[in-house]
Amino acid sequence: MIAYSKITTIILAIACVGFIPTTLDAQENLALSKGQTVYVPAYSHIYTGAKKRPFALAITLSIRNIDLDANITLTEVNYYGSKGRRIKSFVDDVPTIKPQESIRFVIAEDKKGGGSGANFIVKWKSAIEVNPPIIESIMIGAQSSQGISFTSRGRAIISN
Repeated sequence: MIAYSKITTIILAIACVGFIPTTLDAQENLALSKGQTVYVPAYSHIYTGAKKRPFALAITLSIRNIDLDANITLTEVNYYGSKGRRIKSFVDDVPTIKPQESIRFVIAEDKKGGGSGANFIVKWKSAIEVNPPIIESIMIGAQSSQGISFTSRGRAIISN
């Protein structure tokens, strides 16, 4: 009877696992939208070692229209430094992004003004409700024989 009880418990445990909801990073917000303001963390440098030496990084802001049918239009793309001061505006370069199209904006590795608390504010809109784009920053740098790269995902925020 004990062996049967253990087997039953194991089968029930396996069956229940299928009912536990899992968090899917790519689907954290499935709501359609006609537009958003998105905050994207970025780092023009990070600190390494005991002496906290700055490690310079190039930043690529990637914006991917994941909607299968509709365009989105960027209305604002601004780069800010750690102290909240706008460093660069990409307003003149702001395009309409077609379905499944991706665009990028680059901050060169030698542009150190952003700091470790840099960020982008991206505002986008669409004529109809669409799947919100994936907006992320990709940082990469190399010094001597050491290289580093990582990403930061944007987060929709409420703005006035």
